[in-house]
Amino acid sequence: MEIAFIIIVLIYCVFILQFVVGFNKIKTFSFSNELKPKTSFTIIVPFRNEAKNLPKLLKSFSKLNYPKELIEIIMIDDDSEDNSSSIFIQWRMQNDEIDTTLLENLRLTNSPKKDAIARAMPIAKNEWIITTDADCEVKKDWLKTIDNYIQTNVVEMIAAPVIYKTKNNWFHQFQQFDLLSLQGTTIGSFGINKPFMCNGANFAYTKKLFLELGGFGENDSFASGDDVFLLQKAIAKYPEKVSFLKSKEVIVTTKPENDLFKLFMQRVRWASKTSSYKFNYPKVLGLIVLMTNAIIVYGIIALILNKFDWRILLVLFLMKYIVDYSLLHKSNKFLNKSKFMLPLASSLVYPFFVTIVGVYSLFGSFKWKGRSFKK
Repeated sequence: MEIAFIIIVLIYCVFILQFVVGFNKIKTFSFSNELKPKTSFTIIVPFRNEAKNLPKLLKSFSKLNYPKELIEIIMIDDDSEDNSSSIFIQWRMQNDEIDTTLLENLRLTNSPKKDAIARAMPIAKNEWIITTDADCEVKKDWLKTIDNYIQTNVVEMIAAPVIYKTKNNWFHQFQQFDLLSLQGTTIGSFGINKPFMCNGANFAYTKKLFLELGGFGENDSFASGDDVFLLQKAIAKYPEKVSFLKSKEVIVTTKPENDLFKLFMQRVRWASKTSSYKFNYPKVLGLIVLMTNAIIVYGIIALILNKFDWRILLVLFLMKYIVDYSLLHKSNKFLNKSKFMLPLASSLVYPFFVTIVGVYSLFGSFKWKGRSFKK
């Protein structure tokens, strides 16, 4: 059994080291002021009960360093029970130089967010669509950098980075490590030409490509996946048109959860769609990640019960720790720019968290924004 454990963790290490190599292959992009902005963007933001967060997002929109006549914003209210819509209407009155629309969502599928984006698509005036979330903030040169990239590359879909804006507490830092690993995996997978993941909080594509791919058809039974399923469709049909924009100027910040149950439900929602990925590569990766973390969990519990050799557990843990650190360090250097260390406590808790989320997502339902969703 110990030999099987070592082999599985070795396979895990190979996967992570591939992402480290891939991360380095994606060149960092910076915008040039010499290029005149020319791309017109429609920004789509679905929201539900986001009265606390919308003011920050809207304020960041106001500060965008981009011609206002090239910006359209479509907000879709997904049956909010607070004054989110009123907050947007008030902001719109103060920023009437920007073309804005407020819609009510029409629930047609099991995925409110996909419904919201699909609702906005027919009336979007511009060819380039960008989706983000109501609890996010964007940088002032966000659109300018994406425009530069579009002008200098032949692309129709762009994935871009997302990071948490954290407070100085362990729970937030724990989530930051998790997101850094996801972002590192995302960038690394693009670098080795096996992209399978992105984040809908910072995702751009042409309206033409969206329609050619059939939108969210075939995947609208999943509550999440407005990003990854669309990405995988594009990769299957037009891989040469899909890119990751590795640029500090386009990093979107979002909020971590303050509640353990909400964090658990969020991660279950993310993990629930893994088994329906079209490609075998992410399915195998997901299985190896789950098995590796489960092995560490088993080893710790068995060690406490005096049924496992501590030396073997130490070797397995160090193998995982070292490769995790190598990827997290690169992600942090690019995304977070803060001092980085991978605390032992997080490294010991994380396998338990991943294992429970992974197993539960295979069978359990989840709640999100006051609604219940079945697997």
